[in-house]
Amino acid sequence: MTKGSATVAQLPEFDEIIDVRSPAEFADDHLPGAVSMPVLDNEQRAQVGTMYKQVSPFDARRLGGALVAQNLANHLLTHFQDKPRHWRPLIYCWRGGQRSGAFTTWLRMIGWDACQLVGGYKQYRREVVSALETLPQAFEFQVVSGPTGSAKTRVLEALERKGAQVLDLEGLAAHKGSVLGALPGTAQPSQKFFETLLYQQLSRFTPEQPVFVEAESRKIGRIHLPGALIERMRESECVMIDASREARIEFLLRDYAYLGDDAEDLKFKLGCLRRILPNETLDRWNDYADAHDLPRLFTELIDQHYDPLYRRSQNSNYQGYANARRIESSDLSEGGIDAVAAAILKQ
Repeated sequence: MTKGSATVAQLPEFDEIIDVRSPAEFADDHLPGAVSMPVLDNEQRAQVGTMYKQVSPFDARRLGGALVAQNLANHLLTHFQDKPRHWRPLIYCWRGGQRSGAFTTWLRMIGWDACQLVGGYKQYRREVVSALETLPQAFEFQVVSGPTGSAKTRVLEALERKGAQVLDLEGLAAHKGSVLGALPGTAQPSQKFFETLLYQQLSRFTPEQPVFVEAESRKIGRIHLPGALIERMRESECVMIDASREARIEFLLRDYAYLGDDAEDLKFKLGCLRRILPNETLDRWNDYADAHDLPRLFTELIDQHYDPLYRRSQNSNYQGYANARRIESSDLSEGGIDAVAAAILKQ
């Protein structure tokens, strides 16, 4: 390893990780905890790339060098002015090339022990993809299952508060997993960044303790779960939350109360079911949405859509479902959820 360079394995050794790629590249995916300090913005990167192909590599580098120098100077005058002599940053770009090389050179000339990530983001991405093919096999999963409204995500949160290892896939995906699962005002991460977050979470677990995870399909919103993970989950032991219908409806009314705020958005989401449910059913549900009548809507969704779907999918997808440990509950209030979590850990 040459001086001024570092590998992915050395990430914890640095005080700050700096991503010098364009904002669009950073938004798609980045190393956890990295800060964005582009040496070329989106438009500049496109301009230099076009010049490289249509004019000449030399002309592109001449323009790119001037823009990089200008942007680097702006960063030095702002972000770096309070950094002490012993501060140690790691710099990366797409493949550990000219963008991060120029940035690292200048920081080292100033006197900081800055290092360039060997292989850049591309090498990190390869390691994430490779790890997600093998890491799931290192853990014993306990799959928390139960029909819609069983407060599975809230039970996972309670388990985590009690010290258990928890993999909250819906939290990482920023989506509740159902047709109504999009979170208000919150966009889902890109597929790549979801996988980065998943890799980061799995890397924190110890194989000596079980990992609790919610039963999921292959997709959460528009996010696809890695094949190795979903297959490992489907061969794992299950814990079944057997909550009463009344408790589930009451929970849904609390947990999805925001759906009543925007009738048009709610009707749009319900429209995704038009291929599998009769038009008269959806027309009636749209009327409930217009009337902000969530109690009647959720009751019919449970009886006519969610429960039939759950019975068809879980028995076939999860090998441990038939012999799952059952935790009965008629109370999915905060205290009731805590009691369910305690019962899961007790068994």
